[in-house]
Amino acid sequence: MGEYDKLSVDLRITIVANGSRSEGSLGKGVVELLQGIIDKGSLNQAAKSIGMAYSKAWRIVKETEAGFGFLLINRDGARGSTLTKEGEQLVSIYHKVQRDANEYANSRFSEEVAKLKDAE
Repeated sequence: MGEYDKLSVDLRITIVANGSRSEGSLGKGVVELLQGIIDKGSLNQAAKSIGMAYSKAWRIVKETEAGFGFLLINRDGARGSTLTKEGEQLVSIYHKVQRDANEYANSRFSEEVAKLKDAE
């Protein structure tokens, strides 16, 4: 069972509106953009830092905001952008849930691998 020793679980969390991705969703890509705004103060710079076109970044954020029914970004023209209170809270929640989910999933994975080893 040593072949499992190097394996781990990496979950991808998505927060959805009304139980449906089509109504609006916030996953790894949107969180990277929002985190980039926190770090760089600009959606344009955030998009560039992850190799995404500004127009695509703008579209993704607008779709997410429309689906969720509230703004994630405060836009200040040439001065850049900041996150709204809700945007900051969602980024924080996302990171916490992602971390906790991965910790739990990896713990469960280890338990299941141990069961296999015990059964040998």
